[in-house]
Amino acid sequence: MPVPATAVTVAAALTVLTACGGSGGVHGTPGGSGVRDPYFPKAGNGGYDVTHYALDLAYDPEADHLSGTAALTARATQDLSAFSLDLKGLDVERVTVDGEAARWNRTGQELTVRSPDDIGDGTRFRVAVRYSGTPETITDPDGSQEGWLRTDDGALALGQPTGSMAWFPGNHHPSDKAAYDITVTVPEGLRAVSNGELTSERASGGRTSFTWHTAEPMASYLATLAIGEYDIARFATEDGLPVYTAVDPDQAGASRVVLGRIPEVVEWARDLFGPYPFSTTGAIVEDAEDAGYALETQSRPVFPGAPDVALLVHELAHQWYGDSVTPKTWRDMWLNEGFATYAEWLWEEDHGGDSAQETFEALYDGTYSGDEEEAVWEFAPADPPDAAHVSADPVYLRGAMVLHKIRQTVGDDAFFELIRGWAGARRHGNADTGDFTAYVEKKAPGHDFDGIWEEWLYGDGKPERL
Repeated sequence: MPVPATAVTVAAALTVLTACGGSGGVHGTPGGSGVRDPYFPKAGNGGYDVTHYALDLAYDPEADHLSGTAALTARATQDLSAFSLDLKGLDVERVTVDGEAARWNRTGQELTVRSPDDIGDGTRFRVAVRYSGTPETITDPDGSQEGWLRTDDGALALGQPTGSMAWFPGNHHPSDKAAYDITVTVPEGLRAVSNGELTSERASGGRTSFTWHTAEPMASYLATLAIGEYDIARFATEDGLPVYTAVDPDQAGASRVVLGRIPEVVEWARDLFGPYPFSTTGAIVEDAEDAGYALETQSRPVFPGAPDVALLVHELAHQWYGDSVTPKTWRDMWLNEGFATYAEWLWEEDHGGDSAQETFEALYDGTYSGDEEEAVWEFAPADPPDAAHVSADPVYLRGAMVLHKIRQTVGDDAFFELIRGWAGARRHGNADTGDFTAYVEKKAPGHDFDGIWEEWLYGDGKPERL
């Protein structure tokens, strides 16, 4: 049953729950309500690691009402007397741990759970949360919107950096990745599109249920759900990788040619970055007014209107860098965006456009294009000043310039071996900037990278041309 939260802080709630005691000889302590991310300190939770999410949801677009159950399978990383899940808004109706009713309370975005028995370090457990309500749209520090976005015929769920907590409870930090099974029931005539593989589609009683399976580990910010009317296409790459695209009918004509190039882009990227890390690929294309930005949602990127080839290359490159190799914290975003931006430069270089060197020089000399000229030097890509800047120009453009400086230093053969090896070494895992710099130094001995790290990666202002 819920504990009233009107006069209880998170710390006090944990104390109350802990005082209730446990059984089985385990005397745990509460897991942390947050993992101390440098920009989003309340995101994520300590004391456990989620291995699988099973979401069984139903959505009524006319009433904007979401209901369902989220079942999380997790492993305790300490003796736990209580633990927290991130959930923004929505009404919690029941919580169970290993099938038994559990006490819980709400404070802000924290859903604090006390299982009937304390949970021992290393123990696997399953928490299920039944909930419902109208999901929230969240405004990020940079002014963009995420979470649950209403559309003319349904909804779109986007999660970077913390929006996934608007539609399901979980450990919403990129450092905790898990497999997913998502079943969504919607009114007949609509589709529900998510990550991974569509394993079933069942119609009954005027509603249709869609089940999506993602076997590879996925950070929750990369989970997506698109509900509405879509033109669906299924095809494959030359080596049989399934491609699934869902396009708003108003964007179908404009999207057809570029989405048809997905196999070409994936095969080009595979040659540079190594084996494609997931069992399927594709895209979701919404109307431009439904989402203000593209996002690299795992295996099925989302686009606001028909993308051009450069944007398609960018988001598909993220499947290696960002989705498979995922940052440990939001400070490490340049490892996502610098790599994906540099992939654009490499595509241009390989397809008759400017070389990466020419693009680098244009950025450095201020002849690249308009607004980026001064913005690129505002801060170091590995150290954004605050949460509002984790997706700003230096993270993308100067991040790509760091990679080009490494290429200049080690030469083409060693550089492409480095970036391919990095994707392989950290496949389906997490990494931070220190992991990357250590990897480069280990794999390319005999080169001096200090100037690149100090001036280009961490330094303030415009570096001297080294």
